[in-house]
Amino acid sequence: MSTANLPTDFSRLPDLPKGVYTAPLKRPARVGEDWLEPAQRRYASEEHAIWDELYARQMEVLPGRACSAFLRGLERLDLSRGGVPDFGRLSEELGALTGWSVVPVPMLIPDHVFFWHLANRRFPAGNFIRTREAFDYIQEPDVFHDVFGHVPMLTDPTYADYMQEYGRAGWKAMRHNRLKSLGALYWYTVEFGLVMEDGMPKVYGAGILSGPAEAVFALEGQSPNRIMLNVDRVMRTDYVIDDLQPTYFVIESFADLYHQTVERDFDRLYRGLGAGFTYANTAVIDVDDVLHRGTLEYHLRGGRGSGATPV
Repeated sequence: MSTANLPTDFSRLPDLPKGVYTAPLKRPARVGEDWLEPAQRRYASEEHAIWDELYARQMEVLPGRACSAFLRGLERLDLSRGGVPDFGRLSEELGALTGWSVVPVPMLIPDHVFFWHLANRRFPAGNFIRTREAFDYIQEPDVFHDVFGHVPMLTDPTYADYMQEYGRAGWKAMRHNRLKSLGALYWYTVEFGLVMEDGMPKVYGAGILSGPAEAVFALEGQSPNRIMLNVDRVMRTDYVIDDLQPTYFVIESFADLYHQTVERDFDRLYRGLGAGFTYANTAVIDVDDVLHRGTLEYHLRGGRGSGATPV
């Protein structure tokens, strides 16, 4: 994510360049161009209860599987004190640790706005929580996914710096019209990444940390591939957004993740990328450093839509 030829002032919201297309999101009338809600909503007692139940369920599976940085972050921010956390308190405590804050947004927000917030060490969190009907799976990230899954990792200084640099890299991706490629990097690191600890993979990706089935599947399942991260390869790899992942990428450490990305010349990389992805999300290629070559049984049986058992 070399910052050469990038602006030095990220205080202004970037314009979306002509010809660069993102999801057609309709901005609610109550929010401005920054997509920030006027305030965090006041959650009902039933909504606080849903948070507590989701929290308890995750803590049945994450000890021994989640990375130490995440578990330390949970403790530092005391996210177990009950109910949906107050963003003001979170921001004060997180700010003292790494300079980040948590800000409420109504829904998924446009890429360029998301990049801008990250570049300024603000993490946008959904200002709503799932219903009991969507307890096990929700398509759009809610406050539990965003705060429980993402925010504890922002207490780690190196990871927190990576997230800021990722936001700044959005300017370059827009200039080259390579948002999908940069999105693949986010998907396979921030959302579904694994990190080596004590000689074995542990979870740091928020999409895994906030879902009980995937926390077990990602580490212990025979179906998925587990491959050491190669940034160039990952940014050429398609990804699945509505099921367990066929492939997980593993980093040596957060310092390794930072150096592989921040020190990479993305201008040169983008110039060599095609318009679409090169590799399927199930692929294992000759340059891969493979920790586990999966059977892909779960996905060959049809995945979530078929009722296949994660194995």
